[in-house]
Amino acid sequence: MSVSGEQTDAMGRETISVAGLDGEEVLGVEGISVRLSGREILREVGFRIRAGEFTGLIGSNGAGKTTLFRVILGLQPPAAGRVLVAGHPRSARNPLIGYVPQKFMLDPDAPLRARDLVALGIDAQRPGVPRPSGSRRALVEEMLEAVDAARFADTRVGRLSGGEQQRILIAHALIARPRLLLLDEPLANLDLGSAHEVVALLARIAAEQQIAVLISAHEINPLLPVMDRIVYLASGRAVSGTTDEVIRADVLSKLYGHHVDVLHVHGRVLIVAGAGEDTDLTGHEGTFPRAEVLT
Repeated sequence: MSVSGEQTDAMGRETISVAGLDGEEVLGVEGISVRLSGREILREVGFRIRAGEFTGLIGSNGAGKTTLFRVILGLQPPAAGRVLVAGHPRSARNPLIGYVPQKFMLDPDAPLRARDLVALGIDAQRPGVPRPSGSRRALVEEMLEAVDAARFADTRVGRLSGGEQQRILIAHALIARPRLLLLDEPLANLDLGSAHEVVALLARIAAEQQIAVLISAHEINPLLPVMDRIVYLASGRAVSGTTDEVIRADVLSKLYGHHVDVLHVHGRVLIVAGAGEDTDLTGHEGTFPRAEVLT
């Protein structure tokens, strides 16, 4: 289904096209608007994700990706709109959602092994101190194998490389068997090889476990080989669909409010702003210089 301009969502609000879906819906974002300190961060954002889909949430730094994640997690109340997880309103503590945060800092000497951090995810939604058991140990080993991390399972987390830490954090988020996995800029501090490994791992997990994966990034190219859908954020608004439906000059020009070129160079996509006026997320007018690469 192609992107076809403005449509009306389930709450009667106008949005820039939400592509049609077949199959089981895991996440429904409907008309989400957020204002912080009097500034409009998100404006009537809507999209849907189904089981097994790998979706990229793309936007420049400050586009509102983390704010949107906070709304989905129930940590930030929206000014308008709603979020449905598996057809039901989400809550601040929803066991159907796994989350990998953008920043994770640990002292290299902290006495916490990789397998210990994974195990903590079993009881993330439960109060009290967990008791060791054979079933728990088996589940931890299963998750370590699923993310190809068994070889460094007994290493202190703070001494792992960035790519290794990402694998452990993904296992930590997956061990509670969520239906939806959110990852906030997991590729930001990784080298190119590690980034491709993490993306391939997430795509495999989405397909094998039929988990809906939503990964935020400011750069689209590492996700292109595996991405089923894209949600593109700019100026507080979003457009969603397949890559071919969204990454087009006419669609992105409408989203940004001025002319945008989409260039394909050696298998990479460059989204370039022409000269023109645009309004940033703070509401101030700004001018994009000619040939500024946005993504």
